[in-house]
Amino acid sequence: MIRREFLSTLAALALSPLSARAQEAGEPGLQLGASEPFDPQSVVERARAMAAEEYQPRPQIPESWVSLNYDQYRSIWFDSRNALWENTDTPQRVDVFPPGLYFPQAVALYSVEGGIAHEVKFDLGVFDRTDQFPEVEIDGTLGYSGLRLRAELEKPGVFQEYAVFQGASYFRGIGTGEIYGLSARGLALDTGEADGEEFPDFVAFWIERPEPEATSVVLHALLDSPSCTGAYRFDITPGDTLRMGISATIFARTELSRIGIAPLTSMFLFDETMRGRFSDFRPAVHDSDGLLIHTGFGEVLWRQLANPLTLQFSAFVDNNPRGFGLMQRPRKFSNYNDLEALYHKRPSAWITPQGDWGPGAVVLVEIPADKEIYDNIVCFWRPAEPVPAGGELSLRYTLDWGDAPSPTGDQPLRAVHTAIGGHFGGGIVAAIDFETSALVPEDLSRIELSLRASKESLTHQAVQRNPETNGPRITFTFDPGEEDLIEFRAQLRLDGAALSEVWLYRWTKS
Repeated sequence: MIRREFLSTLAALALSPLSARAQEAGEPGLQLGASEPFDPQSVVERARAMAAEEYQPRPQIPESWVSLNYDQYRSIWFDSRNALWENTDTPQRVDVFPPGLYFPQAVALYSVEGGIAHEVKFDLGVFDRTDQFPEVEIDGTLGYSGLRLRAELEKPGVFQEYAVFQGASYFRGIGTGEIYGLSARGLALDTGEADGEEFPDFVAFWIERPEPEATSVVLHALLDSPSCTGAYRFDITPGDTLRMGISATIFARTELSRIGIAPLTSMFLFDETMRGRFSDFRPAVHDSDGLLIHTGFGEVLWRQLANPLTLQFSAFVDNNPRGFGLMQRPRKFSNYNDLEALYHKRPSAWITPQGDWGPGAVVLVEIPADKEIYDNIVCFWRPAEPVPAGGELSLRYTLDWGDAPSPTGDQPLRAVHTAIGGHFGGGIVAAIDFETSALVPEDLSRIELSLRASKESLTHQAVQRNPETNGPRITFTFDPGEEDLIEFRAQLRLDGAALSEVWLYRWTKS
């Protein structure tokens, strides 16, 4: 899905100088319309009732909106002086996005206060526009395409954005001082399958007006799709690490055999494991460099991401996982050398399941990509048993966005850098650097290297100290021969116990 340049543009427009048009015209901002009683259970009951009926797609907005080109869509943006709860003591601000272009259907939006939901009416006047924006038709099908949340994160009176909900069931978050990178979704269905992927939509949002001293905001969402419906609740707390407490109930219209729970979507183009495929001045280009899994058995797995030439699936079978997520571990500008994309400021995202998730697998999908505008990495939890038609699935989890959200408690050494390439003496060399800690002995000969490959071709195995990091480095050489794919597993151990996380990598022929 091509989202990167587009969403980056939206973020830039949010910071553009505002015209005085709205104030001069005396427009009072987002307008509230019809109201009705609201409680969170009503979203659940609505999703349940919808699932018992045949799927009815939402009407499309007028063609004059859908046919907007990229530059025309960029020429209209929300004037933040019209934000919901602007000029009040409410500690949050809510912006909206225009419909059109990639967003041909409107999303219903409601402001909830005192148990009453008030419709947020569509109003073209809340947007600023340049003279490049054409005349468009206004009718009853129009609505906003999504919303943006802002709060006082670093300075009183300055409301900075920290989360966006827009497009299908996609949403994004950032910790304070970061920029948008990877995305999350409400649900994934049939991801990477040959017969096509189904993209459920968030069709309505209800946002509860927080009290003046509140540090969190509550957002409810209704999901709809040909195969299922869903009711979601997001308890969102911004900060250095943005935390979302998420609860959802999914109602199946048809059997959901290829369902993805808590999906994350990211971009990985290249790093030093496959540098030779790309002629680029930058040493790495990615929003995430690895999949981290804390298994239900207590093992910590680090699966280095790749950009293969053919579609790749990996499944990490587990029972009640403690957590998983896509990480952006390199945090220095020199890791990317990119003054525009600023990949070193992109967040990681960490899922912590709540309650009993039972048996299943963390699934990683790696899709070939030749440009950084494509989101080509997806991970999610797939339950071992499908959700039957007419059945339901309830789940809870937290989703942390930030610099380095990760498993809690004492953790083994992290793999912080991987490089793979040819050797003048023949074969391919892999070098994996781990961070240092007080647990690393001065005498590295005490460390045991556990190293396995799906093809027995390993030579020149060693554990050495990296003088720059003072941490241990694993090196080994392998000869792929005629193999198209080789799986590697490596770990450092000390006195019979895990010293490092388990490093995993799938090498594929390029």
